[in-house]
Amino acid sequence: MAWLVSDAHVLASAQVAATRAQRRKGLLGRDGLEGAFVLRPCRAVHTIGMRFPIDVAYLDGDGVVLKTLQMHRHRIGIPVPRSRVVIEAEAGAFARWGLRVGDVVEVREDQPAS
Repeated sequence: MAWLVSDAHVLASAQVAATRAQRRKGLLGRDGLEGAFVLRPCRAVHTIGMRFPIDVAYLDGDGVVLKTLQMHRHRIGIPVPRSRVVIEAEAGAFARWGLRVGDVVEVREDQPAS
C-alpha cells in the first residue's frame, strides 16, 4: 500500500506496479479503481481492453506533474519522454483531488514494521 501526497495533503491511496509483470497487467480485468495506480518506471500507457476511462498523470524524476489527460477506453497514449512515473485513476479523480500540471506528487510507500 502507498499514498499519493502533494503539498502535505494525502490525495489518495495507491497501488504501485514496480515489476514488469505488474505494469503489463495494469488495470486490465478491473471494473473500477479506488484510489490510484502507480506505474514506475513508465513513459506511456494505453487503455486497450480496459473497462473504464481513466485520468493519467505523467511525472518526472522529481515528482513534478508534466502532463495530465483523460483517456477513454481502447486508446493508445503518446509517450512522454521525460516521464519516469505514471499515475492512473478513474476518470474525474484528478479534478476531485485538484491535481494539475506543475504540482509535485510524492508516492509514499508503507514501510514494514521493524
